[in-house]
Amino acid sequence: MKDVHNSSEGFGHDPDGRLFDPAVREAMTRFTGGEDILALETAAAVRTAFHAVERMRSHGSEGRGLSSGALDLLIRLSASPGDGVSIGDLAQAAGVSSRNVTGLVDTLEREGLARRVPDSRDRRSVLARITPAGQEWLDAFRRPTQAAMAAVFRGFTPDDLTRLRHLCLHLAANQQRLTRYLTQNPPPTPSPSP
Repeated sequence: MKDVHNSSEGFGHDPDGRLFDPAVREAMTRFTGGEDILALETAAAVRTAFHAVERMRSHGSEGRGLSSGALDLLIRLSASPGDGVSIGDLAQAAGVSSRNVTGLVDTLEREGLARRVPDSRDRRSVLARITPAGQEWLDAFRRPTQAAMAAVFRGFTPDDLTRLRHLCLHLAANQQRLTRYLTQNPPPTPSPSP
């Protein structure tokens, strides 16, 4: 494992020693015509980091037929109260559509990891609940996932991780505010050309 952490393949270092992706920097410089690229370069770095974490996180689920979305849903179901969670509540918590969650629950049901149950408080509603097999699957997946995340975040201090978490959630909060603003203030529709 030691050799895995000895290189930063494809990355360069700024004069202050901070990592950057030369290919992204060049592409963004061309894209903007030489204007400020820091926000665009940072967005690309966030995407790169997201994909790196997701690849490691889902590595242990390979061959088990679970996408990262299904895995997230299974984790949410394991933390929910015994009665289960509505599809709408799961969708809202995960920040995805109810249709997306319905498909993920279908996948989990096919694998025997979750099931739909009637809502005792509302006959029209159905809840999703983790099965004992789903909990066993998560229990077996937990240690490899913790080891993978420890390896990905090797060299990060607890303060680094806390700051990174804060910055990621700050970014997400900005996006949510912007989405609300754009929903309430849609841009004007351009007039058709004569």
